[in-house]
Parts: sequence; C-alpha cells; structure tokens
Amino acid sequence: MSTVALQVVKRKGFNILQTTADVRSVIAAETANWPPELQAAVNVGTSNDQGRIVGSMVSQLEGSVLTAIALVMIVVLASLGSRAALLVGFAIPTSFLLCFVLLAIMGVTISNIVMFGLILAVGMLVDGAIVVVEYADKRIKDGVGPMHAYVEAAKRMFWPVVSSTATTLCAFLPMLFWPGVSGEFMGMLPVTLIFVLSASLVVALVYLPVMGGLSGRMSRLFERASTWLRGALPSWVARAALVPLALLIMFTGAMQLLNPTYLLSFADAPTKNFLAGGVIFMLGAFAASITMSAAEVQWRRRPVEAGVKRTPFGHMIHFIAGNPVMPLVAIAAVVFFVMTVGKYFGENNNGVEFFVESEPEMAIAYVRARGNLSLEEKDDLVKQAEELILSHPGVLNAFAFAGEGGLNNNTGGAQPPSDTVGQVQFETIPWEDRADRPDLDGDVVLDELTEQLNQIPGIKIEVLAAARGPASAKPVHLRLKSDNWDDLIVATELASEHFRTTPGLELVEDTLPLPGIDWEINVDVEKAGRYSADVATVGAMVQLVTRGILLGTMRVDTSEEEIEIRVRLPEEDRVLSTLDSLKVRTPDGLVPLANFISRKPVAKLATINRVDQKRYFDVKAAVTEGLVKATVDDETLGVLRVVEDGSGALTAANGQSYDIFDSADPAALKQAFDDDTVQTTFITPAERIEVLTEWLDSRPFGAGIEWEWTGDQEDEQESQAFLSSAFTAALALMFIILLAQFNSFYNSLLVLLAVVLSTTGVLIGMLVMDQTFSIIMTGTGIVALAGIVVNNNIVLIDTYQDYSRYMPRVEAIVRTAESRIRPVLLTTVTTMAGLAPMMFGLSLDFSGGGYTIDSPTALWWKQLATAVVFGLGIATVLTLVFTPAMLALRIWFTTYALWLLRALQALTRGKGSKVAQDLALRSAARKVTAPTLRWDSPVEEAPKPETPATPEKPAAATE
Repeated sequence: MSTVALQVVKRKGFNILQTTADVRSVIAAETANWPPELQAAVNVGTSNDQGRIVGSMVSQLEGSVLTAIALVMIVVLASLGSRAALLVGFAIPTSFLLCFVLLAIMGVTISNIVMFGLILAVGMLVDGAIVVVEYADKRIKDGVGPMHAYVEAAKRMFWPVVSSTATTLCAFLPMLFWPGVSGEFMGMLPVTLIFVLSASLVVALVYLPVMGGLSGRMSRLFERASTWLRGALPSWVARAALVPLALLIMFTGAMQLLNPTYLLSFADAPTKNFLAGGVIFMLGAFAASITMSAAEVQWRRRPVEAGVKRTPFGHMIHFIAGNPVMPLVAIAAVVFFVMTVGKYFGENNNGVEFFVESEPEMAIAYVRARGNLSLEEKDDLVKQAEELILSHPGVLNAFAFAGEGGLNNNTGGAQPPSDTVGQVQFETIPWEDRADRPDLDGDVVLDELTEQLNQIPGIKIEVLAAARGPASAKPVHLRLKSDNWDDLIVATELASEHFRTTPGLELVEDTLPLPGIDWEINVDVEKAGRYSADVATVGAMVQLVTRGILLGTMRVDTSEEEIEIRVRLPEEDRVLSTLDSLKVRTPDGLVPLANFISRKPVAKLATINRVDQKRYFDVKAAVTEGLVKATVDDETLGVLRVVEDGSGALTAANGQSYDIFDSADPAALKQAFDDDTVQTTFITPAERIEVLTEWLDSRPFGAGIEWEWTGDQEDEQESQAFLSSAFTAALALMFIILLAQFNSFYNSLLVLLAVVLSTTGVLIGMLVMDQTFSIIMTGTGIVALAGIVVNNNIVLIDTYQDYSRYMPRVEAIVRTAESRIRPVLLTTVTTMAGLAPMMFGLSLDFSGGGYTIDSPTALWWKQLATAVVFGLGIATVLTLVFTPAMLALRIWFTTYALWLLRALQALTRGKGSKVAQDLALRSAARKVTAPTLRWDSPVEEAPKPETPATPEKPAAATE
C-alpha cells in the first residue's frame, strides 16, 4: 500500500501530550470534511506516537509517587500518631508545590526525570519534618505546651536540620556539571532534588512550627471530643469500630482528589470536584484523629522508679561502649563485614553496564543489500520484510520506505549501516495491553522477528530498538586512524573479521566504502585551450548533467535553512552518454565536449572522515544477551548461553543450566563442570572490550595505525570519571559543613565514614536483586547516598555533643543512642519506603485501580532505587553500632593514654612530685567508704502547757 507520511516534531518547551492531542483533533476535523469517496479510499492513521509512550510513563510515575507518599504516611502514622503524622504529611505537598513554583520560574518542563526526582525526594524531604515534630512531640509529653514545644524544637533542631539538608544538597550540587550526553539526560534529577530539599528545609523550620503551635488549640478540641466519645460509648469495641469508618472517609476524600469522578462529578464546575474531595478528606482526617484517640487503650500507669531505666538497645550500646575492649571488637566486626562483602561481590557480580536495559516499544528494521539495485528492486526487498513484520501478533503498526530518507527516530546516535536499502519502522503493542502476555514481550518480539527476517534470501536484517536513554545499540565501538589510506583499509578489514570471530558479538559492521563504481570525468585543459573553450563553461555544462548549476539560494517559511536554486537538464537527459552529444559555445563556434572530456570508471570512494586531521574507519558491534564466560584458573574454556528452564547440557552446582555457545574444547569444559571448578562471568560490553583490548595490545596492525574505543565506552569512561570527581567534591563540601558545625576533625570524619558503610549496602543490594552495576544509575545512587546516610550520624553526634557537656561521656553515648534511635530509624524507613515500590517495579493505579509490575518505566529506575534502599538500610544498622563504638574508642584511648602519661611522669619524677602525690591521693580516696545518712522518724512528745507545741525536726543518725 502506497503511503505518504507527515512527521510532526514537538518544539522544545511544549507539552507533548497536548501536542499529540491537538494533532489528532486537527486530523479528525479535517478528515470529517472529506467527501465520502475520499474517506473510503484513503486510510488515515498515526504511528510512532511518542505521546502515548510519554503518557504511559507519566501515569506510571504518578502512581509511583502516590504509592511512595502513601507508604511514607503509613510509616509516620504508625510511629508518631495521627496528629504528628498529619503535620509531617502536609510537608510533602507543600514542598512539592514550592518545587513546582521554582521549576516554573526556571522554565523547566515536567519530564520522567523530574517525576523520578520527586519519588526519590519523598522519603528525604520528610526527614527534617520528622526530626522537628518528633522532638516537639517528646517535649509535649513532658508537659510543655504545643506552641512552646514547637518553637523549642525549631531552635534546638535548627542546625542539625540545616546541616543535614546542606550535606544532602552537597551530594547533588556537583551533578549539575555532568558533561556529555549522560549529563543532558540526567541533568534535571539534581535540579529537582535541590529544589525539593530546599523547599523542605523552609517547610520544616518555618511552616511546621507555626502549624504545630496552631494545631495545639485544635488538639484540645479533639481531646474534648475524644473524652466525650469515651463517655458516650463506654464499650471499647464500639469506639474501635468507628476508626475504620473514619479512615474510609479519609480514603474516599483522597481518591476524590486524585480522580475527580470517583464519588461526585460536577460537570458544570470541575473545581467543585476537587473542593468536595478536599472537604471530605479533612473531615475524615478530623474524625480519624478523634476516633483513634478515643479508641486508644488506657494502660495502667506504672509507678515511677528511681534511677535511669535503660532500653534493650541502651543495654547493648552500654555493653559496647562501657569497657575498653568491646569498641575494638565492634569496629573489627564491622570492618570484617565490609571487607567480606566486597570480596564476595568481586567474585560473584554480574558485571558492569553503561545504562540500564528496558523493554523496547519501538524499533527499526534495516534492510541491507549490496549491488547496483534500482529503487523498484529495493522496494521489493523492503516489502518482503514489511509483510513479515506486520504478520507478527506483537506488532501494532509499521511504516516502510525504500532508498534514502524516512522518518527521524531516536536511535541513540546510531547511524544506519552504509549498505542499507530501506527501513521498516514498527511499533509493538502497548505494554499496558500485553502486560499479562509474556509471549508478546518487546524483547521476545524483536528476537523472533530477527530470526524470521534473516531467513529472507539475498538480504541481511538488522533490528535496532529505539533508544530510551543515552546508551547506543552497538556499545562495542572501535575507531582506527591513520594517514596511510591503504594500510587503514587493511587494518579495518582485519579488525572487522576479528570482531565477527569473537564469541558474544553480533551485528558487526564497519564504515569501509561499499564496493561500487564512480565515474571520474577529466577535462583536458590543453585541448580545451586549442578549441578556445572556457574551462568554467565546460564545468557548467558537466554540472547540467550531474548536480546542476547553482543560481542562488532562497528562504521559505517552512524551512530554517536556505534552499538552493539549481538548473539541470531534463531527467531523461541526466545520463553520462549525454556528455557525448553536448556542445559548448566557443569563439570559433560550437565544439563537442567529447573533444576534450574523458571519463573512466574508478572504485567508489564514498565519504572521507577525519578526526584530528587523520582519516579513520569505525568497527561496531552489539553484544549478545544471556551469555556467560566459563573460566578455570583465569583460563577461558568457552562461552555459554544461560538456559532458564533447566534443560541445558551443563548444570552448575547452584542449579543454573547452560548450553555451550562457543568452546574450543567442550570435553574439558564439561569436565570442569563435573569437578565444580568452573567460574562463570556474565558477558557485557565492558568485558568484551577488555578481551578485544588484549588482542589490540598484541599489535596486530602495521605501523602508523592508531586505535581507540569510542561510542558508549568513551561516554562510560567520561561518566565514570565525572561521578568519581563528583563523589570526591561532595565529600569535600560535606566535610567543610560538618567541620563548621562540630568543630572537630574526628567527629566530621566519623560522619563521613557512613558513606563507606552505605557502599557496602549497595553491593549487597546488587547481589540480592541479581543486578548489574550500571555506571549511570548505580553510580548516581552511590553519589546520592553520600548525602543521605550522613544525616543519621549528624543527628547522633550533635546530640552526643550536647549530652557530653553535663554528663559522663560514656553515659552520653548511651543516652544519645537511646534518645535518637527513633528519629534515625524513622527517617531511614521513610526514605526506604518511598523507594521500595520502585525497587520492586511496583506502581499502583490510584485512579483506575490495579497495579503494574516491571513496566518499561520502572525498569529504568530499579538499580538506582536498589542502591539507595539497601545502601541506606545497611548503613543505618551498621552506623548505630559503629558510631557509638568509634566515640567510645576515643574516650577509652584518651583515658588510658592520660593514665599512662601520668604513671610515666610519676615514675620519672619520683614520689615527691605533684603527679605522684595526686595519684596517691586518688588511690587513698577510693579506699574511703562514703558515709550513709539515715533519717529517723520524728519522736512525738507531750506538749508542754506553758509553751505552744512546735513540730520537731527529724534527727539525723550517722553510721
């Protein structure tokens, strides 16, 4: 079927969803005015609709944001109670609102990167609010009024909240300068996080104290209502039955806000739907606060006991910090754990990749063929591929064309192979419509089509998935450079052949000129002079047959570039034989061009590319998925293909099944499996590049040939170097802030040690979730963790410094651990809860109902979310042990160091010295028993008649 395509491209800064909707409405309005005959003859449709994919992506991310908010609110509600949870909960929309205002001022549009930034920030932006509200809640329980409690909380926690937010921002500030394509792709993530966290700082220190003080008055009204409800309903069961009803009203109001047609629908005034949802939600929140307080179980108060009553966690910290040996044991245990995890990860990791892989929803099939084919012959070849693609049940639509041209697509910078004769751009069935059909998975569809298309005789097919990130389809990209053209061609052919024989590489291509013929036209200037022919005129005559004579340029409204105006001979005369019949005007008359023009066929040169003033050719290849390398004592025995159903020819000790993909000695490979001595390593682009680099280092080319890895490898090295620099810069900035706050090098370095512990958690997360280390996503997660995990240590050490001013330092360590474990765990759990759905690929649909798992959008962010969740969780657990141990180590070290110093001074200076006398006095003081004071009961005596009776003071007896 003949097709005319009109490609619509969105301008920067405009909404793609609105743009696609406007295009569809214009098409519908225009086709409605066509006559019936035209409507029946012409089929109008759309394909490669990016708006549909972006809409699906935004919808899934919206569900992830709401899921994160819901989980964070559940955690806060369970920990702090309903009233404190409402204050913390209001910090989320308020911070988001301020963030959107800042984004609008900066002219930043909402994208999937911005949406994920909000998901990542949900758990972090409530940290400051939790610390302030938790401290105020603690003071209120001590009997302080709400207004004074929140003012005191804002003052007491001002510097801890400011420093913790500042250190978190320090982790993201260097990421603003991320260079290259990766920086453009991830650039909005640090911007969003900086805006959200800055807004949360204002909310925690300004908004919440004011709201907390004002809510104290409402709390009194709620308390009176709860008291009345206890009297009206003496039965606890009846009061408890009202709690789910109140929560249901609250949930209904929230759903009405999210989905305006959920309960009420005012078609004439859509604003009323949101107002109704807000009123219902607030009424439900008030009712939930009253009923939950009324249903609270009133336990009998225990009698107040003298002394400090430690918690089990306090006893554990006292056991660690209370003697000079256990701090060393605890520190050694943590160091041993960190080193063991690092060693195990080094032996059992899944390799390194540049960017995460996601399920494709669009793809391009390049039809490759060689020879002097006409356009009709190319079209016939492309038509065969198009028919086969459209016959697959997983393909939604396709658009094919032969020759040069076609629609612009996001190929991640990849160029079509030089021998491409046509393309078929197709779109798979939307993920939402095939989520329960694993046989229609995008990767499965592309694999099946590739196998079927390669069976067409006479052509080669290369299927390229549309890029959804900075990575390219062929990450193994070698560039060869030289000044010697012939040697460069030989070296490129040798490299291309080695690529084809390397196991694990596929879709190998190079940029060598295709075999073909170019016609070289030579003008004999001497003969032309004999005929008095002007060389410029001769050149113009030749151009009439070839490209045409340039007359000038013009500008039109539909193009941003100038359009050339050329004059040429009619199409039927644009052949080389026309040169034999053309004549040029000279002073002596018309002279045939053939008298001084000759032509001869030469090898086709195609194009000449240079970099650094040297000619170069590229050799590129993709990496086959699902392959592992089998080694024994660092000797490679072969390459295996992973078999998921367990039916492979080889089975490892862990039960994983494999088939032999390539091996020079299959018998030795099988024997290694039987002896359980084989080690397997996943084949990744980085691993194949390492293998090829060993071959290149053996100097297989002649002298004068230079080589370098470019493409993804170049971008990967650039991103890796930048993230390392950003990590170092973030630590330096955080150290400056911590040093200004604590005024202690030891405490500042102790805070930063949590970053090392968080890296251990990242490695555990990749092992547990069976993930590959992604340079961009996992690396971004590690840099982000550097600013998140230090917050727990800041709270602990700040409280310790405050306690150590008026109590023994070991006791200050124990009291610090006991008093701050709740906010530390709460801030950690909220951050982990906010990212846990994304780590598992879960997204809830709050408006339409249902859920999705491992959608293409969720697959993007699983590795980053896994790094933050596991890194923060493991680091928090280790920090609660490691930080008190390190603080106690300094105390015991200084104590024994001073004791040894005084003992040495006493020994060297003699018994008459002041140091020796002080030691003797302390020794004698320890032997003195402290006196015990006992107050006897007052003795009652008969009052004397002459004097009034006076109460007698109790007598003290000393034993």
